[in-house]
Amino acid sequence: MPVLELRRLRLLHELALRGTLAAVAEALSYSPSTISQQLGLLEKEAGVALLAPDGRRVRLTEHGRVLAAHAARALDLDEQARGELESLSPGLAPVRVAVMQTATLALLPTALALLGDRAAGLRVELVQLPPEQGLFELTARGVDLVVAEQYPGHTRAHVEGLEREVLGTDPIRLAVPPADPARALHELHERAWAMEPAGTAAREWAVQQCRAAGFEPDVRFELADLTAHARLVATGHAVAVLPDLLWAGSPAPVRLLDLPEHPAREVFVSQRVASRDRAGIVEVRRALRDAFAATNADPAA
Repeated sequence: MPVLELRRLRLLHELALRGTLAAVAEALSYSPSTISQQLGLLEKEAGVALLAPDGRRVRLTEHGRVLAAHAARALDLDEQARGELESLSPGLAPVRVAVMQTATLALLPTALALLGDRAAGLRVELVQLPPEQGLFELTARGVDLVVAEQYPGHTRAHVEGLEREVLGTDPIRLAVPPADPARALHELHERAWAMEPAGTAAREWAVQQCRAAGFEPDVRFELADLTAHARLVATGHAVAVLPDLLWAGSPAPVRLLDLPEHPAREVFVSQRVASRDRAGIVEVRRALRDAFAATNADPAA
């Protein structure tokens, strides 16, 4: 029987995760026809049908699902082997990191400065992604590390093959315009709100806080950019709930009020178990940990 080609196994793994040939092609910068051709060759190598037509799309057959599961394990073993080889060589392989916006603002400048001193030859590639998307790309091997968040009472699923390290907690406060007389959340039932897009953990958590205070928020500004939230609040157009990391140790341009029970989100870094010992990843994790520890200034000061 022909040897199964690892690069083609990855394409099958990606299809199992992303669902369509077009999505796999976009993620890996190939054409859909190339993906289809390579998966056809993988079927010949396997000697069984891996894909079946499903309308205009394709789906994995039972054989395809079995082989996709084996492909994930094969990719893990490949990554572990590369990590061991890297530990024996003088160079460091590049590390690709998905970072949520507040971590980009508050942690990366310090983390990159630390890496410049500790691992000057390490190439770090950064992409700013929402936590939900970043964690998916970590599973799909689009990135090596993810800095993400978990809100109180909204735990994120633990995915097999991924592990996480908590960097610390980040207080969440109510942000109102400087001249707004409000003193508590329940007084803001008639204000316009800025919130993150529907479907995100941050949005669900913020809405629940408003409902617990007895009202449904009037969300007029739905934006992923938290600096835009802050600007809308500072200029008197909205109120919001925002994490302290957004201010990155600088005085906030808004008035901050404590929420009931002083909630805080958990900020964590996640990687694949198979890559935990890669020297470059170890260095990036350490730099992120130290950078978070350095961001402890009170933004309300």
